[in-house]
Amino acid sequence: MLELRPNCEACDCDLPPGSPDARICSFECTFCAACADGRLNGHCPNCTGKLELRPIRPAVALEKYPASTRRIVRPIP
Repeated sequence: MLELRPNCEACDCDLPPGSPDARICSFECTFCAACADGRLNGHCPNCTGKLELRPIRPAVALEKYPASTRRIVRPIP
């Protein structure tokens, strides 16, 4: 089950569970589209994996499996 982290690890902007701007790598590191497509050039700075569009969990499933509230921030130089 994806963790659905609530923010961009680089700039700390909010990324709610239904956000079309969320990007993740295979380790679920989470970034906004602006950071992912801009300074990160489509690759995770933590694992170097490719950043992909994060799937949107259906509302019914969010009730049973809510998104994470734990914020992770790792400023990128």
